[in-house]
Amino acid sequence: MKITFSLIFSFFLAGAQVLCFADGEKKSKALPRIAIAGLGIESSTFSPARTEEPAFKAKYGEQIFTSYPFMAPDSSLRKRAEWLPALVGKSLPGGMVTRAAYESLVKQTLELLKKNGPYDGLYFDIHGAMSVEGLDDPEGDLITRIREVIGKKVLVSTCMDLHGNVSWRLAQHTDLITCYRMAPHEDAMESKRRAVANLLSRLESGKGKPAYKAWIPVPILLPGEKTSTRIEPGKSLYAKVAPASVQPGIVDAAMWVGYAWADEPRNHAVVMVTGDDKAKVTESAETLAKSFWEVRKEFAFVAPTDDLKGALNKALASDKHPFFISDSGDNPTAGGAGDVTWTITEILKRPEFRNENGPSLIYASIPGPELVEAAVKAGVGGKIDAYAGAKVDARFAPPIHLVGTVEAIHHGDVNAETEVVVKVGSVRVIVTKKRKPYHKEADFTRLGLNPRKSDIVVVKIGYLEPELYNMRADWILSLTPGGVDQDLERLPYKRIKRPMFPLDKDMKDPDLKAKLVPLSDK
Repeated sequence: MKITFSLIFSFFLAGAQVLCFADGEKKSKALPRIAIAGLGIESSTFSPARTEEPAFKAKYGEQIFTSYPFMAPDSSLRKRAEWLPALVGKSLPGGMVTRAAYESLVKQTLELLKKNGPYDGLYFDIHGAMSVEGLDDPEGDLITRIREVIGKKVLVSTCMDLHGNVSWRLAQHTDLITCYRMAPHEDAMESKRRAVANLLSRLESGKGKPAYKAWIPVPILLPGEKTSTRIEPGKSLYAKVAPASVQPGIVDAAMWVGYAWADEPRNHAVVMVTGDDKAKVTESAETLAKSFWEVRKEFAFVAPTDDLKGALNKALASDKHPFFISDSGDNPTAGGAGDVTWTITEILKRPEFRNENGPSLIYASIPGPELVEAAVKAGVGGKIDAYAGAKVDARFAPPIHLVGTVEAIHHGDVNAETEVVVKVGSVRVIVTKKRKPYHKEADFTRLGLNPRKSDIVVVKIGYLEPELYNMRADWILSLTPGGVDQDLERLPYKRIKRPMFPLDKDMKDPDLKAKLVPLSDK
């Protein structure tokens, strides 16, 4: 009996081990190994600014998940895969990225990907409008080099800003690709989540790479301030994207406006549709591209426009407060250097603002590290006599001389680091240690400023972000000079593909037939 029982027990243990091993195998197969990597920035090639590596504020490993609220530890998406995040770097828009910065970030990314492979999938998180010194199509270069590490079989899902650019090379080396459908980008996280969900779905179902990727370049190059989805025709045009993406046989549909302030052959609008039904993929892409082309002449600025003198005259005469003015030519959220002093110089010349009891105006903002240092030494209530701005882009005006009173000092901002408020006459100028866009109410209130009570608020921005837009009583987009000049015809394009609308207003209708992109493993 002892022998029989022992044998039976041994067989039971062996069977249990087989079952456990089989179950472990099943779980392993059920949890795909997915990497995360990407670099994102909008880079103006018409600005003298350069972007260095620290600007990307690179996140590594588990840090990366803090950028994605939908990937919290207890989220359903997080539990559906074994995630192996490598490096994700995102910078404020700015000038061209130095080659050294780019190569350093790419080298780190590739080393981390080599360390943690192999992979079933990659979530490739990029913006799509990065420019690098001496290199065309950096995102296409990056994914090509990543493919050399992870292989061509790995399923790559990409999410981009709709102001990004999709080259043929980028389209070929990705498998699933999508972009935001709103400008301002209120759906950014929704779009990123969609890209991750599509990746998981194709891996779990075993369907893998979509059989077809239709790519259509549309020869239109417009600023975001003319293509906002808040207004027509952008509103109705982009409303067609979601319905196209949920058809049977379609995985996703996307439409890129492109980035207007860089001079590369890839800078133009693009439509892409991916899926398994060839006819629907091509037909849907062609319908969207045709719709885009048909409304090209209807695009107009998202707000009334004027030169600065006219904008200030209208704001001063208005009884609507706060009256917002966009200092659009040096918008740091679009790639401007952020330190062009032309606008604040012109404001301080106006006699209306010389008396401290004149119309109240908030100017946000101008970088001036030396002035900030002097203001911190002087303290709140102290007097300041120093210069700010025009260290990077002095093409339009020299550094601004500010003589006034320090009204506020704030330390610890993630972008500005330190910011101070200097009152000059009736103007309150925000000066920062490093450039910073001001697009939320809290950006002002923590400095003791109440933009809702100010007569005029001038911000270095293009279209107003949601909080400012909802706060405005009136608004003018001022066509000021800078690296992201809204008047594209003033920019010295040399390398974009021509003809291009609206630079070539009478160009013939282009060929908008879908081009099928080879699969990434072909």
